[in-house]
Amino acid sequence: MLMLDYMHYFAAPFPDGVALGLWVKATKAFIRLAAKEHEIKWQKGFFDHVLRSRESYSEKWEYVWQNPVRAGLVAKLDEWPFSGQIDIDEL
Repeated sequence: MLMLDYMHYFAAPFPDGVALGLWVKATKAFIRLAAKEHEIKWQKGFFDHVLRSRESYSEKWEYVWQNPVRAGLVAKLDEWPFSGQIDIDEL
């Protein structure tokens, strides 16, 4: 979920052995550089949360999914163009 000054994303370990922590670190560095290059005021700091159960995943997914509505950016979720998901099984 890409918001105006931050984003939420869910990541899982890659089957080819790429360390999840290394991937997250690289993603954050890329976003930080891109935001600076385009003079985007991006939220400082970050919060990592490890999901350990299906219940926790469902709760967090619903929270993230509803962010644009809660922030008053759209009236209905399907109006927000910067959300989606990638199903690795479909790649």
